[in-house]
Order: sequence, then C-alpha cells, then structure tokens
Amino acid sequence: MSTAFFSHPDCHAHDMGAGHPECPQRLDAIADHLLATGLDIALEHHEPPLATLEQLQRAHSVQYVMELKDLLERVRDEGTTKALDPDTIANPHTWRAALRAAGAAVAATDAVLAGRVDNAFCAVRPPGHHATRDQTMGFCFFNNVAVAARHALDVHGLERVAIVDFDVHHGNGTEDIVAGDERVLMASFFQHPLYPGTGAVPMGTNMVNVPIPPYTRGAEIRELIEQMWMPRLNEFRPQMVFVSAGFDAHREDDLGQLGLVEADYEWITRRIKDVADRHAGGRIVSCLEGGYNLSALARSVAAHLRVLAGVAA
Repeated sequence: MSTAFFSHPDCHAHDMGAGHPECPQRLDAIADHLLATGLDIALEHHEPPLATLEQLQRAHSVQYVMELKDLLERVRDEGTTKALDPDTIANPHTWRAALRAAGAAVAATDAVLAGRVDNAFCAVRPPGHHATRDQTMGFCFFNNVAVAARHALDVHGLERVAIVDFDVHHGNGTEDIVAGDERVLMASFFQHPLYPGTGAVPMGTNMVNVPIPPYTRGAEIRELIEQMWMPRLNEFRPQMVFVSAGFDAHREDDLGQLGLVEADYEWITRRIKDVADRHAGGRIVSCLEGGYNLSALARSVAAHLRVLAGVAA
C-alpha cells in the first residue's frame, strides 16, 4: 500500500501573527513527529503545484476568486498584512500558500485516480473547510477539499464522491458549496454549539450532519458514526472519498471541548477506509484542517497516516 504525503514550504510561509493558533509550527510538529517515529519513510513525499484559477472556480465563484486574487497579490506586492475577518489574516505569502494548499488536493486526486498511489494526505495550510463559495472565513481562503472533489467529478468524470469531515467545527464552507449536488455525499460530526454556529439544520438531502454536544467522548462519537454515517456512505457507494481531517476534537485541544484521543482518530480512519475499500478501490484523499495543540495534532496525524499507509503502530 502506498500513501502520498503532499506538503510544501509555501504553506509554512503563510503566517497570521504571533499567538494565532493556525500557525506555521503546526506543519513543523507533524513533520518532526513523522521523522522521530520513522513513519516518514513509509510515505511517498511530493511537493504540489500551484492550483490554477480554473480549478478554484469549480468550487468558488469567478468573482470571489478574482477579487481574492487581487487582494492577496496587493498584500504581497505591498509587503503588508490584511485582516479579512477577525480570525483570518493575510501576509505577503498567503496567496502562494493558498494556491499551494488547493493545488496539493488536486494533485493528490490526480495521483490517486491515476493509480500512482493508493491514497494521499495533504499536510497543507491554510485549511479550507470554512471557505464558502464566495466568502473567506475561519482561517480559510480556498476550500481545498471541495476544489478536489469537484476536480474528481468534473475533470475525471466520477459520478459519486463522499466528503467526510471530522473537524470539531462544522465545515460550513464545504456544505455551502456541495449542498444539493447529488454527486456528493458529505458526512460530518462537529461540536454544537460552537463556531461557526451552523450545521444543526442541513442545507441539502446529501448532507449527513451530526451535531455533538460539548464534552462528548470517543465511545459515544464512534456509536454515532456507526448509526448515522456508515449506512448512508455504504448506500451511496462513493467512487472516491475525500477527508477534511481536522484534529481539534482531541481532548487536549483548547479550541473545542470534545474528548477524542489518537485511538479514536485511528478508528475513524479505519471506518473511512472500510468504505473506500468496499466501494472506491481504496481511493482516499485527506486534507489537513484544524488541530491546534501541537503535540496532540502530531500524534493524531500519525495515527491517521498509519491506517492510510497500512503501518502497524
């Protein structure tokens, strides 16, 4: 089994300021832990290309893409910073980082569908699942997973893809983009109430939203996944599975109040992999979303990757 690992220094250069939880050190923590545990040698390392405007426009409006391009290029040329909302700040490197993050998701999709690798993980930032069709928010500029999913559908001609989101925050941007697109089934759980406050009422019949109250532990979340996600995913029979892999539902992460641990992320990944193996030839592309306690993030990503790569703990 071969697992591709997509990352790039451009994603490290995007920096929203001292003390911001979505920091470059997140990627350092992941890379250092993979190296220290030897898991890095089980992965095929790739540096992704920049996403094209055409690729971005499969998930975002043309107007949004062009306006964000103009703004971020101006920030780059002026060598300044710009707050797009209270949580989402651009620096001179943000434009290339955002293109690189979306480009990684697209390149991973190409590699998996070409059979060059079995599955892929994109260790990229900025994350994407709060970026709506026409709005930047929640640390996110372009919706990496939605861009990749639409690429699989519109370019590669797949008929059904699933998006699974296990971030502690609701992936409102992804839901905004894919709700009503019956080629996509999106299954997620998220703490509710919590930022961005959405998701309790699904926007379409192709959404499997599982709001979870604060302080819920892993055993209860596993049961909900079995009851709510698995029947719909198996009925849908996706030809490829995309994952918004947020690790901020970990009990050590201060941005949420759920109680997952590494063993839970391993179990969730196995259930996702079961669906992919049964219906999609094992094809999975996973993209990093949240996860802000650096140690918990690194350990959880490793648990996720061990399952994808078929490496024993």
